[in-house]
Amino acid sequence: MFDPKAEAMSLDERAALQRHRVWGLVDRLLAAGGVQGRRLKEAGVGRGADVTLAGLRDLPFTTKQDLWDHYPFEMLAVPRDQVAAVHGSSGTRGRPTLVAYTKADLDLWAAMCARSLSCAGASPGSIVHNAYGYGLFTGGIGIHQGAVALGATVVPMSGGMTDRQVRMLADLRPDILTCTPAYALRLGEAVAEAGIDATSLTAGLFGAEPWSEELRTAIEDVLPIKAMDVYGLSEIIGPGVATECLEQDGLHVNEDHFIVEAVDPATGVPVEDGTPGELVFTTPTKQALPLLRYRTGDIASLTRGECACGRTLVRMSKILGRADDMIVVRGVNVYPSEVERVLLGSGLVRPHYQLVVDRRSPTARLIVACEALSGDPTAALVHALYETLGLTAEVAVLPEGTVPRVEVGKAVRVVTWEDGDPPLPGLA
Repeated sequence: MFDPKAEAMSLDERAALQRHRVWGLVDRLLAAGGVQGRRLKEAGVGRGADVTLAGLRDLPFTTKQDLWDHYPFEMLAVPRDQVAAVHGSSGTRGRPTLVAYTKADLDLWAAMCARSLSCAGASPGSIVHNAYGYGLFTGGIGIHQGAVALGATVVPMSGGMTDRQVRMLADLRPDILTCTPAYALRLGEAVAEAGIDATSLTAGLFGAEPWSEELRTAIEDVLPIKAMDVYGLSEIIGPGVATECLEQDGLHVNEDHFIVEAVDPATGVPVEDGTPGELVFTTPTKQALPLLRYRTGDIASLTRGECACGRTLVRMSKILGRADDMIVVRGVNVYPSEVERVLLGSGLVRPHYQLVVDRRSPTARLIVACEALSGDPTAALVHALYETLGLTAEVAVLPEGTVPRVEVGKAVRVVTWEDGDPPLPGLA
């Protein structure tokens, strides 16, 4: 553990710490005014001490729309001249989401990413091959500064340039790989094609997109590592919010800094532990842009109890899907990760796929594009997908190399076909 006192804290001690930190957060939001402070006052909260941990569920939510509506700096809780950095999303859904950090926020972020690397078995002296993208996206710089805080050697590769990545893996012999799961798969295939020895690698931290246990198996088949999930989002801090340990039994949420709830996505009412719900985070120690009950859109379940690794932090499941990534086809809700589990669990196809929603007619079609290992798996996959989804999807088996491989950024799992040429060759 990077910080055993915090990560293995007793439940009573952590609850007391959270309570005092929430009081401080509420007082700061009230003093700053702004949309969160106004909502607290409207809810009858006049000071932090009015709030209990049990009563947190009764306070108002914050959403991504709030960040858009008050873009770029109107939700700051500190003067603008205290902002040391800005990160955020790439705006792939049409609008960027910017998040500000003070120097203390950056130090906190580095410590959280150091905890994540420690979860993967990294230590001072480790070599971390960091193939997350650098820039506004938080992945690259977050893991980079976490490796520095840990005392490890970081190789700041960023994404892409796969041939060069393979050369650095061969020459520097890192023990830790960090990147998106889709790119880990691509690197594993490239390592095999180049015939290099990658046995120095022991573990990988893969995040920034939902991925299944079946993809974990596929990654571990092409790389000699334990593949672990790391979770974060720029609005909360970036990577380092939660991480799997070597037990691979759920992601430990750093709940001394990020208080997590799971709520029903439709009603906002908290769900029982073990029940999938939308993750909601409160950030009591962030300074520049602290958030109260931020709705992430990510669906997962929570589990409490000490892990075999000794951490007492609450654990979240792997992300089952995103509320805004859900595809609705003929009235059926489908998460891409559900399709991934069927495809990769079948053993019939390569671990590359793309979902095409054909909306050229009033009745939408779902086309699952994949590449067969051998033979024609179409009938078996159509049946397996129907059993899992309750929906008849069409399976398009394409030649090897047709489905795009990820070189930079996150995997694009879903494309829409509304008119014109098909988004992938061979579709009809």
